[in-house]
Amino acid sequence: MSTSPHRRKEQSASLIGIALLGLLAACKPPPTDADLARDMPQAAPTFASDPLPSPETEGAVWALSTQAEQRMIYGVPGEPALAALECSEETGELPTLRITRLSPADEGAGALLALVGNGHIGRIAVDARDMGGRTFWQGDLQAAAIQWEPLAGPRQLTVTVPGAGMVTLNPSTLPGELIEACRTGEPLIPTPVEDAVFDAETGEEQPEAEPSSIP
Repeated sequence: MSTSPHRRKEQSASLIGIALLGLLAACKPPPTDADLARDMPQAAPTFASDPLPSPETEGAVWALSTQAEQRMIYGVPGEPALAALECSEETGELPTLRITRLSPADEGAGALLALVGNGHIGRIAVDARDMGGRTFWQGDLQAAAIQWEPLAGPRQLTVTVPGAGMVTLNPSTLPGELIEACRTGEPLIPTPVEDAVFDAETGEEQPEAEPSSIP
């Protein structure tokens, strides 16, 4: 059967159209994740709180808390406490130390707390935890972990949380004594030091105006 000239023209036009579409497709790159991102609505930006300056620690000391056994706090007497260290010895569990940087933390935030000093560097994961209606940095780690070694020595060291400044921890044997007691399960019998506790703003007791006398 013969095909009319008009029909042949229509067929030729269709073939040319298909060929052109093929050429156009060949010139375009394949879809990528960037194409998807381009079509997605932009998320609202989020911002963390402004970084805090490093606190003044002249005259700061470690002292036993009167609110809990196996716990001590650090700060300048008469001012809000800066840090806390405590031992947890739950039945059937390995002894654990908890460190708290008493500085405001954004809800849901996490960071690495760095301990530097006494010939060691320790990094401990901390997150924002509620303490009496306020949110502070806090982290837990087994007492036997080497990350605690900077605190185990008697010399000065620093504790840093990104955005919360760097706290200088003045020389003291108390943290090392707590760490050793926690590791061994022995009762803490600290070397006599100042009976300093801290401002009620942090949930701790009010300090004495001056260090108590040591017999």
